Parts: sequence; structure tokens; C-alpha cells
Amino acid sequence: MVLNFFKKEYIKYIVLVFILLLLTIFILPVSIPIILALLTAIIMEPVVKFTQKTFKWKRKPAVITNFVLFIIVISGLLYLVITKLISQLIHISQTIPTYINNWTGLWINMQNNIFKYTEGLPTEVVVSIQSKFDATLESMRDALLDILSYNNISTLLTNIPNFLVSFIVFIIALFLFMLDLQNLQLKFFHYLSDNTAGKVRFMFSNIKKVAIGFMKAQIIASFIILGASFIGLLLIITPKYALIMAIVIWIIDIIPILGSIAVLAPWAIYHYLTGDMVLGTKLTILAVVLLVIRRAIEPKLMGSQMGISPLAILIAMFIGAKLFGFIGFMIGPLVVIIFITAKESGMLKLNFKI
Repeated sequence: MVLNFFKKEYIKYIVLVFILLLLTIFILPVSIPIILALLTAIIMEPVVKFTQKTFKWKRKPAVITNFVLFIIVISGLLYLVITKLISQLIHISQTIPTYINNWTGLWINMQNNIFKYTEGLPTEVVVSIQSKFDATLESMRDALLDILSYNNISTLLTNIPNFLVSFIVFIIALFLFMLDLQNLQLKFFHYLSDNTAGKVRFMFSNIKKVAIGFMKAQIIASFIILGASFIGLLLIITPKYALIMAIVIWIIDIIPILGSIAVLAPWAIYHYLTGDMVLGTKLTILAVVLLVIRRAIEPKLMGSQMGISPLAILIAMFIGAKLFGFIGFMIGPLVVIIFITAKESGMLKLNFKI
């Protein structure tokens, strides 16, 4: 009976699961640019159809127009980020001697304060405090030197060509997917029976609704981060640049996992190195607060907008990030969405008891 169970009814599902596992382990990690291009083309498809309907264009001019606009926006963002990064690196390289002098002076002042506050204490206590203080500063120095080490810098530089190749593949694949997306859909459904095709269309319809809910959740969360960062900068930290820096944090916050820390952490480190411990600490606290807000509200918002349990979203985001890095932050919820829609459409049946 067990043999019949495996040989007849469920053998195709076992083979399908095996193939999916192989694809996930070996093919998915190296196919991320192509997968992102396909997802981007699917997301942009309503815009292409809207352009066709509004201007009475054929598909090819509508695709080319939207593709060019997409390239202009992406190129502008990359240009701003890269030029800003290069200018900051040049500025830091020119002011490193000043930072080192300030750090040395800060070290000496802190040592003097320790001697002042520990005056009258037993020698063993003073020596222990001094050793702990020196060890802490040494670890901070080693961590900073590790960040600026030759290996890390060379690794970053060697990854630039890989990024450029992946980006070029993404751009080319995106254009081709946008042109042939309708034909790909027809070919895909050609290999499906009418019953299966109906279930798949139901899945795609639900995935589209969930994707819209995901984008709504991200927009709401980003505006909450914008408000919190603006209030924190305006009332506590730096009122003069509060609006500009809040907008910068808001834009960078779309980066999965890091988000606002990508702005606030370097900013805080800069002030620590220049001796402004108070402002550096305030920025660190703001970074922690924004991170907590983002991680606390994001699963709830995504769950409410997408109709999925916040716990399931949180687990999927965590496991996805652990398996695939920051891209997994989006892959995890996508897998959950596909699983739920497949179950609702009847393609996946889990009516069993243990």
C-alpha cells in the first residue's frame, strides 16, 4: 500500500519538490539579476498597459518609453549615490589626520578623567578600570582598522565589476522581458490544462493584490520613519539640517535590513571620531529607535495590508535574509505568498493528519 502511494498518486509531486529544491539551492543564487528583471517587468506591466491605453500606442513604443524613463531614474539615483560616496571618501581621506589628532586628545582626556574620578580608590581597582578602558579603546581601534583594512577595501573594489555585470544583465533582461511578457504568458499557459490554468490565474491575481498591499505597507512604514526621523532631528539633534537629513534617511530606508542605519551609523561614527560624543550618542540612539520602529511596525503593516499573519511575515523575512542576504528579505514573504495562494487556489492540498 505504501508503494502504491508513492508510485501512483504523489510521485509527480515528489519529483516536482525535488526539482524545486535543486533550483533553489543551485540556480536561484546565481539567477537573482534575471529574477529581479522578471519581477520588475511584471510590476511595470500595468504602467506599460496604461501608456498604451492613454496614448493609443502599440506595445513596443510603450515599452521603450517606460524602459527609458526607468533607466533615467535608476541612472540618476546611482549617479547621486556614487558621486556623493566618492566626495565623502575624498573628504575623509583629507581630514583623517585631524580625526586621529582629535581621537588621541579625546583618549588622553578620558584617561585623565579616569585618574581624577578614581583618585583614592585601591590600586587594584584603578588598574582594573584602566585595563578595561584600554581594552575597550583597543577593540574600537581594531574594529575601525578592520573596516578600513586592505582586504575589505580590495574585496569591495573587486565586487564592483561583478555588480556592473549583474546590473547590465538585469537591464538587458528587463527590456527583453518587458517586450515579450505577454508572449511568455501565452506560452506558459499553453502547457497547462484549462483547470490548472484557471488555478494559476487565480494565484497570479492574488499575488498581484498582495504585491500592491506590500507596496502600500512599505510606503506607510517609510512615511512613519520620515516623521520619526524629522521629529528626532528637529527637536533633539540638529534642527538646521533636520528636513534635508530626514528626507535622505527616508530615501535610504528602502534598503532592506540596513535602512536608516546606512545613514545614521556613519554620521554617528564621524562625530565620535571628531570628539563630539554627545551628538554621536544622540545619532546612535535615533538609529536604534528608527530600527526598532521599522522592525516593530513592518510585519504588522505587511500583515494587515497583505492579509497574512504578521508572525508568518516576520519569520519569512528573517529566514529569507539568513539564506539569501538582503534580497531574501523580499524573497521570504514572496515564498509565503505563493504558498498561501497555491493552497487557496487548490493547486496545493495539505489535507492530512499526523
